[in-house]
Amino acid sequence: MTAGPGLRKLLLTVHVTASVGWVGAILTYLAINVVALTSNDAAQARGAYQLLEPVLQYVIAPMAVTSLITGIVMGLVTRWGLLRHRWVATSLWLTTLAVALLFVHMSTEVADLAAAAADPATNLATDPATERADLPNTIAGLLLVAIPLVLNIYKPRGLTRRGRRHQNGATTPLRSATA
Repeated sequence: MTAGPGLRKLLLTVHVTASVGWVGAILTYLAINVVALTSNDAAQARGAYQLLEPVLQYVIAPMAVTSLITGIVMGLVTRWGLLRHRWVATSLWLTTLAVALLFVHMSTEVADLAAAAADPATNLATDPATERADLPNTIAGLLLVAIPLVLNIYKPRGLTRRGRRHQNGATTPLRSATA
């Protein structure tokens, strides 16, 4: 099953928008982290810490999920296939990992960070939850998301075992020989 050019372009547009939006949202999240860590104004720092959770929940997470879903659909309906090329398989694996880690992270550390900042009794300078804000995780997440982005732009050569079988004429359960 392959998509026509109109559907492929629509999927590509949504996928690129979500992927680049995801990177932009992570950069925004990074900037909020820097404000939280460097502000001399306790109210501004508390506000920044509390802003992290909704940015993650309402901007980063939807962009991440949209990027993952559209990437899977594009792999299924384009000539690249989902598991034929190493760069596609690696991109899928890393994006899935990034989304999974994002949701684990959202439900634990970021919720604790926002709760600590919301409590006026919390001393932001000494509380372990706010010691580094969310900076290390944000930088790691940005790097994790950047790798598939680079792979999707450069598309390095190399077929997977499945791709070599398909190229040699063997059909696969997910795709017909006419795809």
